[in-house]
Amino acid sequence: MEVKTSLLDNMIGVGDMVLLEPLSEDSFIENLRKRFDHNEIYTYIGSVVISMNPYRSLPIFTPEKVEEYRNRNFYELSPHIYALADEAYRSLRDQDKDQCILITGESGAGKTEASKLVMSYVAAVCGKGQEVNKVKEQLLQSNPVLEAFGNAKTVRNDNSSRFGKYMDIEFDFKGDPLGGVISNYLLEKSRVVKQPRGERNFHVFYQLLSGASDDTLKKLKLDRDFSKYNYLSLDSAVVNGLDDAANFRTVRNAMQIVGFMEDEVQSVLELVAAVLKLGDIEFKPESRCNGTDESRIKDKNDLKEMCELLGIEQSVLERAFSYRTVEARLEKVSTTLNVAQAYYARDALAKNLYSRLFSWLVTRINESIKAQTKARHKVMGVLDIYGFEIFEDNSFEQFIINYCNEKLQQIFIELTLREEQEEYVREGIEWTNIEYFNNAIICDLIENHQNGILAMLDEECLRPGTVTDETFLDKLNTICAEHQHFESRLSKNSKFLTDHSLPHNCFRIQHYAGKVLYRAEGFVDKNNDLLYRDLSQAMYKANHSLIKQLFPEGNPAKVNLKRPPTAGFQFRASVGTLMKNLQTKNPNYIRCIKPNDKKASHIFTDSLVCHQVRYLGLMENVRVRRAGYAFRQAYEPCLERYKMLCKRTWPHWRGPAREGVEVLMADLPVPAEEFSYGRSKIFIRNPRTLFFLEERRRQCLQDLATLIQKIYRGWKCRSHFLLLKKSQIVVAAWYRRYAQEKKYQKIKSATTVVQSYTRGWQARKLLRELKYQKRCEEAVTTISAFWHGTQARMELRRLKQEARNKHAVTVIWAYWQGTKARRELRTLKEEARRKHAVAVIWAYWQGLKVRREYRKFFRANAGKKIYDFTIQRIMQKYFLGLKSNMPSVSPIDKSWPANPYRFLDGVHTELRRIFHLWRCKKYRSQFTEEKKAVYEEKLEASEIFKDKKALYPSSVSQPFKGDYLEISKNPKYQKLHSAVDEKVLLADVVNKINRANGKGTTRIFLLTKKSVVLADQKTGQVKASVPLSDLASVSVSTQSDGFFALRLKEGSASAVKGDFLLSSEHLIEIITKLHRTGATAADSEQLNIDISDEFLLQFKHDKVCVKFIPGAPKNGNSVSCKRKNNRLLEVSVPTTA
Repeated sequence: MEVKTSLLDNMIGVGDMVLLEPLSEDSFIENLRKRFDHNEIYTYIGSVVISMNPYRSLPIFTPEKVEEYRNRNFYELSPHIYALADEAYRSLRDQDKDQCILITGESGAGKTEASKLVMSYVAAVCGKGQEVNKVKEQLLQSNPVLEAFGNAKTVRNDNSSRFGKYMDIEFDFKGDPLGGVISNYLLEKSRVVKQPRGERNFHVFYQLLSGASDDTLKKLKLDRDFSKYNYLSLDSAVVNGLDDAANFRTVRNAMQIVGFMEDEVQSVLELVAAVLKLGDIEFKPESRCNGTDESRIKDKNDLKEMCELLGIEQSVLERAFSYRTVEARLEKVSTTLNVAQAYYARDALAKNLYSRLFSWLVTRINESIKAQTKARHKVMGVLDIYGFEIFEDNSFEQFIINYCNEKLQQIFIELTLREEQEEYVREGIEWTNIEYFNNAIICDLIENHQNGILAMLDEECLRPGTVTDETFLDKLNTICAEHQHFESRLSKNSKFLTDHSLPHNCFRIQHYAGKVLYRAEGFVDKNNDLLYRDLSQAMYKANHSLIKQLFPEGNPAKVNLKRPPTAGFQFRASVGTLMKNLQTKNPNYIRCIKPNDKKASHIFTDSLVCHQVRYLGLMENVRVRRAGYAFRQAYEPCLERYKMLCKRTWPHWRGPAREGVEVLMADLPVPAEEFSYGRSKIFIRNPRTLFFLEERRRQCLQDLATLIQKIYRGWKCRSHFLLLKKSQIVVAAWYRRYAQEKKYQKIKSATTVVQSYTRGWQARKLLRELKYQKRCEEAVTTISAFWHGTQARMELRRLKQEARNKHAVTVIWAYWQGTKARRELRTLKEEARRKHAVAVIWAYWQGLKVRREYRKFFRANAGKKIYDFTIQRIMQKYFLGLKSNMPSVSPIDKSWPANPYRFLDGVHTELRRIFHLWRCKKYRSQFTEEKKAVYEEKLEASEIFKDKKALYPSSVSQPFKGDYLEISKNPKYQKLHSAVDEKVLLADVVNKINRANGKGTTRIFLLTKKSVVLADQKTGQVKASVPLSDLASVSVSTQSDGFFALRLKEGSASAVKGDFLLSSEHLIEIITKLHRTGATAADSEQLNIDISDEFLLQFKHDKVCVKFIPGAPKNGNSVSCKRKNNRLLEVSVPTTA
């Protein structure tokens, strides 16, 4: 069963201020404090939600909370902004009523966050689907864009909205969002040129300088240093907890989601940069010959850069800053501007440029998020606008902001009273007039078309002659002196003459929220919001795509001499349109309150909260709600909640709910004038009556709780007794069963023992008989075995004796034969020695005879001649032998005859060297010039890659062909050949590696004497042409892959897109020819060849590391290239066994 909850359950303080008793300003603020201290930041005033800014994250905005408040009654749960959003969404979806949610409060009270919470809740509970999700995402992402351009850091809020925003979200009949329309009100454009101390300019300026890339800033001609720009305040440039760089990326992403094109984003950034540059333009005085003063620009560099950004001629804009042309019918008058007027013109241009850019952004967002269908839509409007502002120094901006709040207060009172009256009529309750303060008289004082302050201000601005703030104040003092809500020191009303709290140059208006003192200084200028026509025409002449749209009045063909409408007139018209729009919708109110000025959590400043309660008119709101009946509730939930107070309605009432409530109230001691019965609700006049009912209900709930406890305890004891009784029976039954089983087991065990003894005796008897029979059989077997053994041993001894006799005869015969042989051998050896001795003696004798015979013929120098003759014969023999054994004339034949004489080692080595040089020269003499060039390239390839690149050995046997595509003969490449003026040294098909994913694209690689050309293989169109002078180096790996990188010189024209990573099957030839061509070119340096497994390449703006790693062979031993991350490209080269 679902548990019903209520606003009144577990209530901290009072959840609905209508029920506050007693009602006073002190009790009101004390109730807010009590709830704020317990993290209850939401409180109701009827259907109005009061939101306190907690200045920290609370766990009350989770998806679980969204589901908790989804499709629940408004007062069913504790106060929450989700309850109001759900009530508005369900009324729109189910009752077909257009809704509007009005969010008000001062800066820092949490209005922007409240609007985000409402939109996020509606996005969460509406339908799902791809198109619906896209619309929801665009609606939500419009917030970061508008916050960047329309929010700024103030002393009260780090993210203060400096414009009013009203968004109409359009839904279909199912309640799914279709689109939206945004309206903006009164952008605080004066902040562009000047910020109060401790505050910043709009966020986008700081986000651009902090988060944009260096290349983007270079294109926009900006520097990251905030101090270089006059329009940026330095004392609060950096805000704690605000990451401008990250927010810039968020805004860029949001603009992309909303639907901005890239060129549109670039145009917007260029205009933002132009505003910054505009603030740095300074002027110096210069006297003319006629005595008049004119202004001149001090440093024209900033003006030049700004003109380059916007595409404006520098002289045109410079003249617009120095002269002003006034046209009156057919007459034109040109006047010079002094320094003060020039600065005014500069600031006016900056304010108008930024303001119109912001309006264009809103229009562009509306184009993207508007509903595409033309059928009737349901609409929910969300209004996030300034709250009532009372500062120490209040000017024109605070005046029109407070005027807008007066109108909102007027429509709030009217709609609240109308809603009350409609409900009373609908329920059949008598309506009584409610006394309240009607602020229509204040609105009339401001907006009256004849005597209103805005009308007089417009009249003063349009009046010819000298117009100043003093003349405007004099006019106010004359016309509004008798008005009861207008006060001035110089008015005809004498009671203010001695009021020293009212300065002479000020006037005071008594608003519904209190008196506000306005300084008249600046009212006329700010209302005029004048931009000189010369500047508008100069802007229109710009070549920038966006500027012409922002300054259509500068078109010379459409010159309009009519004065443009004033700022006050425009704002009054837009407020009137807004009021008409709100009156057609069912209103829902969120009043935001800031608990302290320190932007800190857990701090509640009574005076500050009291000030906001007053100017938000919350006490007035409570009094209006309580003027009739303070509380009302439908009969069904009322009966369900209080039925225990009457015996006739408890526990179940079988009849209609209204009759049950009537029976219930009749049984209670409540006076009849304290409540009334409507058609579907009961109305309770005084909160004391409701608290009486709640107290009686609490007492009844305590009595019911006691009764429930008593019944439960009795039931629990009876159940326990019955359980014990049942358990005793079960235990007894199980015990009896156990005893019988135990007795049976004992008898069974005894029987088994007797049986076992009997069987054992019988078995032992049988065993003895079997053993005796077995022993008899074994005795017979043993005797037989012994007998057979004796017979066998006798036969064995006989056989051994016969064998020994035969062996003795064989041994004696062998010894005899050996003796005879040794004797014969000794005889033969003696005879041979005698024959050898005779031969030796004979040889010595013959030698002696010869020496004696020829000794007389030898001279004294015969030894030297014999030696020379011997050497000559040896040399002759050596050369003849070398001639017959000469190796082939091939230079690669390393064979050479062996040296037969050791004393010729030096000669032998030198002859080998001379012979090798001779055959190399003879081999070279056969070469043509082309073949010689090929071998020179091979030699250079050896010097570059030998023992450095694993791919080199396999390329040695492959000839260098050069033109592999026959580009001059192939008609397919005729167009490409004609596009290349020089002789093609090498033409081959390569793979260009895609730097994004590592995949290859086929390209034609052409090398000429001056450049490298990459062309499309199918069309022959030239994709890139790199002069050899732009090549810094070539990088290859040490492995067997065909990858090589062309690294370009930084700053060269070819280096715009970055380096090239290519792959080819003829890597050795390509690199060798590149090296030779670069070395011979007269205008280029020696090309460096970097051989490494890891090197860096410049791809556009990023440096990427290319890393070669050995990998397992896969996919046919092909090399694979993958992009690992933004900084690493990994090439896996298969290793061969």
